[in-house]
Amino acid sequence: MKEKKTEKLSALRNIRAAFLKETKAENSSGDSLSDDKCQIILRKLSKMRQESIDMYKKGGRMEMALKEQLELDLISSYLPKLADESTIEKWVDETISSISAKGPSDMGKVMGKIMASHKNEMDGKMVQKIVSEKLKNLE
Repeated sequence: MKEKKTEKLSALRNIRAAFLKETKAENSSGDSLSDDKCQIILRKLSKMRQESIDMYKKGGRMEMALKEQLELDLISSYLPKLADESTIEKWVDETISSISAKGPSDMGKVMGKIMASHKNEMDGKMVQKIVSEKLKNLE
């Protein structure tokens, strides 16, 4: 990279390494991964970066947190946007009514169904929070 953007280059190399590692782990005959697999890998890398940012901030290492944030921004630029909170709430309401959930004891059923149908479209932690709030209100 002639522009000497070392942070961006490093992040792109990390992404490429993750893709190559997954390709070798699959023992696939082809040289490419499906788009779904790539999204899963990128989401995993994104989650790792977010956790690192949180840890660096707790430890007072702002320069490292900034570096990780730059990598997270680059990774996020290759991912489709996740659903917002209002859309997730709508999906949760539909799922709760479709399985006739009665309270927090049905959390697993609701999470299983909603994650099966919208897994790559939303953040799992946000879904878990919304589902638990909605099921607590049903009691």
